Amino acid sequence: MSVLEMKVPSPGESITEVEIATWLVKDGDYVEKDQPIAEVDSDKATLELPAEQSGVITLKAEEGDVVQVGQVVCLIDMDAAKPEGAAPAAEAPKQEEAPKAAEPAKQEAPKPAAPVAAPQTYATGAPSPAAKKILDEKGMDAAQVSGTGRDGRITKTDAELAAVPALGGSPLTATGSRSTTTTKLSVLRRKIAQRLVSVKNETAMLTTFNEVDMSEIFRLRKQYKEEFAQKHGVGLGFMSFFTKAVTRALQMYPDVNASIDGDFKVNYDFCDISIAVSGPKGLMVPVLRNAENMSFSAVEANIKDLATKVRDGKITVDEMTGGTFTITNGGTFGSMMSTPIINPPQSAILGMHNIIQRPVAVDGQVVIRPMMYVAMSYDHRIIDGKESVGFLVAVKEAIDNPVGILMGGDERKGLGL
Repeated sequence: MSVLEMKVPSPGESITEVEIATWLVKDGDYVEKDQPIAEVDSDKATLELPAEQSGVITLKAEEGDVVQVGQVVCLIDMDAAKPEGAAPAAEAPKQEEAPKAAEPAKQEAPKPAAPVAAPQTYATGAPSPAAKKILDEKGMDAAQVSGTGRDGRITKTDAELAAVPALGGSPLTATGSRSTTTTKLSVLRRKIAQRLVSVKNETAMLTTFNEVDMSEIFRLRKQYKEEFAQKHGVGLGFMSFFTKAVTRALQMYPDVNASIDGDFKVNYDFCDISIAVSGPKGLMVPVLRNAENMSFSAVEANIKDLATKVRDGKITVDEMTGGTFTITNGGTFGSMMSTPIINPPQSAILGMHNIIQRPVAVDGQVVIRPMMYVAMSYDHRIIDGKESVGFLVAVKEAIDNPVGILMGGDERKGLGL
């Protein structure tokens, strides 16, 4: 009998263990070569584990198990014949598990989370002093509340949960679901939590703010979006303008494009820009390598490709490793202002926010402009206030005047048209 021992491959440099997040097949299923059989979480990404050969699979690890790189997690009997008429293994869970998932809902739905007091049935217990104070503030009589304390005594909690009856209605105690659900955090989420806490504890993080006028970018996108899309095959978005503005500012203020390594400061001659992308497994930050040399269309194409990989779960660890500066756009979710957290070992991050039409003073006149607040968080250990403020002002200047600063005065040539 030919049995293949499938071992956990290395997802990337410095990763020594992963967690079995989900088995996509069941023990005893027949699997095809290259068929995804599991999803594994590392501290940087969630990756699919494909079958190395076809055959009947025997699982050697449970969901939630943390396994070492190189550890055997399943066996594949390559001599086993594929059952005739058998559905692909990946489809089996959908057929068998769906009804099971529905059963608990059917059983639990009729169960109320808390008993509802019958109309006009009042407790006779006296309220505690704390409960009486709360009921007085609500303008409620103690007779309208059912006490859960000894001998029907009304407790502070009873008073806090008591609902003021609507006019003409029956006075009832507060009711509603009070159930909780506990789930284990993934390795990725636990690692993110550790990194965020360490940033707050181990860096001297400060944030500086400014605002940018998006009028010129709006005009350029409206005027050239169709021609740009036809020629380059991608849309002209906001991120290419901000990426170009950031790479220019990083070259003007090299200490922002640096990191701390023990007692040393490491400056980078290149601008590898991490772009925060929200995916099904959480926030991920794929990297644009040498973004300082990219055109507008190259930035847009690379961001689109990386974002698609994140959302499809196809992003690799190598594509998220490194980065010298991060851009995150909370504006896509409606954020007006935030203080973004540095992505270690980087020393700074730029936060974009939503765009709102606001009145601003221009040449002594009040006009309505599309404005965005921007925030830059930085590690004050190696970046001084002068550099941080100067960097953000340089970004603002480029966004306010993209043609003159980012395109050399020629907008068509700058956009590659």
